[in-house]
Amino acid sequence: MEEIILVGNPNSGKTTLYNALTKANEHIGNWHGVTVEEKKKEMRINGKLYLLVDTPGLYSLSPLSFEEEVSFKIIEEKKYKKIINICDRNNLQRNLYLSLCLIEEGLDVVIAINEIDKKVKYKVDEKKLASILGVSVVSINAEKKFGVEELRNAIKNESKEKTLPYLKKIDFSSVKKYFSTFSLKEQEIFAIKAFEKNKNFFKFKGFSEKEIEEIFALTPEDSLEILSECRYQFLDEVISECCQKADFVYGKNKFDKILLNKYLAFPIFILIIGFIFFLTFFSLGAFLSDILAKLLDLATSPLLSLLENSLGDSWIYYFFSDAIFGGLGTILSFLPQVVLLFFFLSVLEDSGYLSRVAFIFEDILVKVGLSGKSVYTLLMGFGCSTTAIMTARNMDDKHSKIKTALLCPYMSCSAKIPIYTVIGGAFFGAKNIFVIMLLYFLGVLVSLAVSLILDKTILKSQNQTFILEFPPYRLSSPKRLGNILKNNLRTFLLKVGSVIIAMNIIVFLLSSFTFKFQFVQDGSGSILESIGRFLSPLFEPLGFNNWAIVSALLAGLVAKEVVVSSIAMFNGIDSSALELVSSSILLPTSVVYFSSTASVLSFLVFCLLYTPCLASISMMNSEIGAKWTIFGVMVELVVAYVVSLLVYNIALAFEIFGFLSTFFVILGILLVVFSAIYIFHIVKKKRCPHNCQDCSRNCEK
Repeated sequence: MEEIILVGNPNSGKTTLYNALTKANEHIGNWHGVTVEEKKKEMRINGKLYLLVDTPGLYSLSPLSFEEEVSFKIIEEKKYKKIINICDRNNLQRNLYLSLCLIEEGLDVVIAINEIDKKVKYKVDEKKLASILGVSVVSINAEKKFGVEELRNAIKNESKEKTLPYLKKIDFSSVKKYFSTFSLKEQEIFAIKAFEKNKNFFKFKGFSEKEIEEIFALTPEDSLEILSECRYQFLDEVISECCQKADFVYGKNKFDKILLNKYLAFPIFILIIGFIFFLTFFSLGAFLSDILAKLLDLATSPLLSLLENSLGDSWIYYFFSDAIFGGLGTILSFLPQVVLLFFFLSVLEDSGYLSRVAFIFEDILVKVGLSGKSVYTLLMGFGCSTTAIMTARNMDDKHSKIKTALLCPYMSCSAKIPIYTVIGGAFFGAKNIFVIMLLYFLGVLVSLAVSLILDKTILKSQNQTFILEFPPYRLSSPKRLGNILKNNLRTFLLKVGSVIIAMNIIVFLLSSFTFKFQFVQDGSGSILESIGRFLSPLFEPLGFNNWAIVSALLAGLVAKEVVVSSIAMFNGIDSSALELVSSSILLPTSVVYFSSTASVLSFLVFCLLYTPCLASISMMNSEIGAKWTIFGVMVELVVAYVVSLLVYNIALAFEIFGFLSTFFVILGILLVVFSAIYIFHIVKKKRCPHNCQDCSRNCEK
């Protein structure tokens, strides 16, 4: 089957076109890193089957990042194939730079000029542009599928091999001599790659490091600048000849003066996130969850009554009522909140605001050994750690990639929503929104602290390339948002739901049977109780040494949603009855019981920071290897234990001694610590003699 390669700059609508041509439903985003590997799907043109390959975004054929290198290798391996090069009409000059790179190599290219926004910067004469470049040019709107059929027809046409005029102005003769045994076309391609200082190309072709150095020595020091300047001068001529330019700057918006203001950017970001949390976890989310729980109760009550009448008070009845229906209740009860969180994140992404967030956090992340690229991965961690870890592969620096993957589990994923709402809601009521926000921000702060420590010790990052463009602000289409909700709904029900029910069954069997396989309804003497009691002393310093709580945490290693369903099962309550589950943990007669606010805060912090689910661990292993995965899991357990211990003791001190006394004690301790660090810093500087030749740092007089 013939393959067609789809390439283009990031944020040019490439994945949207891929979906339009193949009727796929791949995730679309307006930042790089959304597509981190090639995707393939069949499409039909006039009855003939083709295989369309979607590649990560790239700006030229001289890759600067991981995703660009992936695309470069695909193009070089399959360069005899047809290539669809999608260009954003409103960024035409920069997008056509990649087109020139493709045409220079004599590739069979079709240019699709995509209209992403209603406000158009360029009106293009496609026929004139096609005659100048020697390739087919088609105007499209990938989202509305306008011009897609014309593009299908253009794919059948062969490109004319053409030497672009600006290449004749550059003296490649000295480099071409090195490749005299190759064909004239290959000599020209190799010379261009030598002027680009494109080491990846020559490595791909099998040249050694010594040979590459010899080739580069034949070119001027500023060869890349010479070549780039010629390309852009030619593009200026092309734009002036083929395009009518409107009078506005693409991507620039008056809202940026407020949203990117150095004093307002962070407060606005916090307000936006706080508003999303309020709608998700309380007003709208809670309302929808209550309605769904009541509907579920109406649907399952007759069936449970029938089972009770048929099976009586046997373990089989409890197996269906607690394990099966209890698991379903957990899944469906929190479905509205999970869907809402994904919905709001998608709205922020489509609006163009998340690209601004990356810009806002770039300076902070650089100081802890990360880059603005890490923002995308970490923000995805609020949805699902597993998919977020996968996008860490777009880091240019190996150490940054490892750190970013290790930090994803510290972001509070959607699976932890049930824990916060049920456990936190019981103790804090309406104030729980502030507790949830603090938990989310605590996860971010801990991840930055861990990154800083790793950067100063075993994972020092190198300087990285971070190219960021601001897409214009835009509204999501109802169809796209509907697809997002449908996909997340399906993923949650099939993947997460199956895990919850499976773990509910395992927890039920372990908590209902002894080692002698005797059924125990209240869980006393069960296998799970024995395991929980053995481990519970370890958690006594954290304020929750209850065996059932420890057992729920163990079950949460598979999926965090299982923590709540396990607690509901231990307390003998239908997990869909959220209010009953919340109130049950306040009763001393319950199996799972929290005695104080301090112990609840400690438990919530531990759930936030401890080992991620098995799916995330598996993804970590595939992305960064077993060694770093084991290291990350161990660090997460230690960090969760230490931070929970601090939170528990501080919260307990507030409960016992009051706010003011505890505040001044903590302030005094912090002053002592910072004073000690400052004195150590001064002493260390004084040990270094002034004007020393061998010292790497500048000594102060």
